[in-house]
Amino acid sequence: MPPVNTPTLYTPRLTLRRFTPDDLDALLALFGDEQVNTFLPWFPLRTRQEAAAFYEERFGQYYARPCAYRYAVCLRETDRPVGYIHADMDEAHDFGYALERAHWGQGLITEAGRALIARLREDGLPFITATHDVNNPRSGAVMRRLGMTYRYSYEEQCQPKDVHVTFRMYQLNLDGDGARVFHGYWDRYAVHFVEPGL
Repeated sequence: MPPVNTPTLYTPRLTLRRFTPDDLDALLALFGDEQVNTFLPWFPLRTRQEAAAFYEERFGQYYARPCAYRYAVCLRETDRPVGYIHADMDEAHDFGYALERAHWGQGLITEAGRALIARLREDGLPFITATHDVNNPRSGAVMRRLGMTYRYSYEEQCQPKDVHVTFRMYQLNLDGDGARVFHGYWDRYAVHFVEPGL
């Protein structure tokens, strides 16, 4: 049986579900916050119209695919999105997340990440990768708490912000193949290296 497209997941504090067009105000609050968006690849949203376009591009189109894992991270008592988390179905199986500032430091993304990883393992995804800007070590700490391990770093001129970024790439193999390393970023970018001690 093929994986279900974005199945709803539950944790003690959270519901992970699809975003809907009714979540535009929450999307604007999350992705309109400049501090939250400092290390995200896109510019902060400014208007509800931009939030609607962002929803369609980043979520709506994916929900039409046979398999997708793009979630609103909602507090169970309110069902209001306070963050997002995803695992892409591209060759890197990129794993990413963001959370409203008011909820930083509460372990919510780690809780959501563990639930999503358990589902990905159940559905047979072989591995996930995640990257973080070297200037955002808190994101790397989340990756380590989720069991991911550092593999290498690379430099990229990140778009659309057009900023030069050194990324650290982490990986978690879900199928028991401990030797697998995804080399896609290493091969794609000319400047790549392994930082000692990580």
